[in-house]
Amino acid sequence: MGLASVVRFFPAGPWRVGPDSGERDRVESVLHSDALYSAVTVAMAQLGMLREWLEAVFRPEGDPAVRFSSCCAFQDDLLFVIPPRSLWPPPPSAKIRWKGARFVPLRIVEALLAEEPLDEDRWRVDGLSQCLVPQEWAHGPFRPVMRTQAAVDRLSGEAVPHRTAGLEFSPGGGMWAAVDFADEEARSRWLEPVRAALRLLADCGIGGERSIGWGRFRQPVLEDGVLPETLALPAAAAGGSETQPLAATAYWLLSLFSPAPTDRIDWSRGHYTLLTRGGRVDSKAAPGALKRHSRLLAEGSVIYGDAPPRGAALDVGPRDLPHAVYRAGYALALPIPDREVSR
Repeated sequence: MGLASVVRFFPAGPWRVGPDSGERDRVESVLHSDALYSAVTVAMAQLGMLREWLEAVFRPEGDPAVRFSSCCAFQDDLLFVIPPRSLWPPPPSAKIRWKGARFVPLRIVEALLAEEPLDEDRWRVDGLSQCLVPQEWAHGPFRPVMRTQAAVDRLSGEAVPHRTAGLEFSPGGGMWAAVDFADEEARSRWLEPVRAALRLLADCGIGGERSIGWGRFRQPVLEDGVLPETLALPAAAAGGSETQPLAATAYWLLSLFSPAPTDRIDWSRGHYTLLTRGGRVDSKAAPGALKRHSRLLAEGSVIYGDAPPRGAALDVGPRDLPHAVYRAGYALALPIPDREVSR
């Protein structure tokens, strides 16, 4: 891993992250990494840096200058993640239905990697957010909500009501993501432009229903560091000690992942799921055109290889479009011990 920052988004109102099905009355709890790439790319275009950004990130050969994880919730000092599928859920408990938690605090992953027992009296599963939260919390970091709206026909004046699902966040809560830079040169060049793009998105919004003010957030907070130290993972979690690191072969995905031709993944092993991603094109050449569907490995997947997974950017634009439309499938992954929980 290169030099990284953790960025926190403090929402100023509801967010809408559309599900893969596109249904208005459903909402996703994760802002996937490809959507974050798309939002930042649109912001870079507004800042007059599109060409340079595309050349630095969406290039056919070599590593991208910047990698993003997917966005998950946080609350106060707890960062929630989709845990490694090789370690979650733990063995069944008489007190907690562990598998009901889709998101867990990062410190829970630390405990699992260190083979420490989980204190069943300290945690509970919040049903609305599917988060594993401390017992003393009254609710999770967010909750799905439904809002009724109406589209008004400009000619007839007739109103057509509809319902839209979104996410509302608790005070002190929001979304977070990791931003990984390829090296010191990439960090020096792109840290401030990325910060500027995120500040622009704070005003414009991210996700769906931006025209009614959803998806906005206060000025983002970037915490500098180095992965995995930024994410507070102990050295043992990376597969070795500080003095004698080991070559890890298991990688825990914090982002979506589309394998590059050079990625050597052992597909006979691993714990992973696939997502089918679609969406619409944001281009003057074909406004609103549908992107071609693509399948990517989901966050929380654990894959095996002899080197860190790189990933690739896929051209998913309509075939007659005069320019490429990229879907970022770059992997942001952490090495973890080659171990599975006994169930």
